[in-house]
Amino acid sequence: MRIIIPALVASAILVMPALAQAPATSAAPPLFASVPPDTPPVTFVTAAEVMAMAAKSKAVRKDEPQLNTPLLVLPPYRSQVEYRGSAGPPAVHETEAEMMFVADGGATLVTGGKMIGEKRTNATNLTGTGIEGGQSRHFAKGDWAIIPQGVPHQIAAVDGSVTLVTLHVPRT
Repeated sequence: MRIIIPALVASAILVMPALAQAPATSAAPPLFASVPPDTPPVTFVTAAEVMAMAAKSKAVRKDEPQLNTPLLVLPPYRSQVEYRGSAGPPAVHETEAEMMFVADGGATLVTGGKMIGEKRTNATNLTGTGIEGGQSRHFAKGDWAIIPQGVPHQIAAVDGSVTLVTLHVPRT
């Protein structure tokens, strides 16, 4: 429980000001005017549920470096549980910052530098074959990171496995 509470608090701090600024309509209360009418006003997931998602991902993962499971979604924000059993390719999110919380395990996180072998995966994201000149840090259970939009980042090595809770935050 102590693992997920900081992630939920951070999510609430980021989400609530944006929702409070949404224009009011007659169909919904002002706080949730931009949210589809069938979306519950509060979404909650326990630490046990997060770890169950990670265990399920571990059981079904084949040769993929990671499996992502949606956790909490309130457009335009999305969080997910990322189970990683091995290093993965670098990424750049051009319009989103990414917050990462290590729920279990450990890894080497590389941030900054220049992406090598860059190619576009969609309209706002890039991938590559590596990062040159980035800063490496050991990233372990309980650690947090926020990667600004446009910054290359990569889980370059994994200590057995790592379970991350990530939150993608749109930036303008």
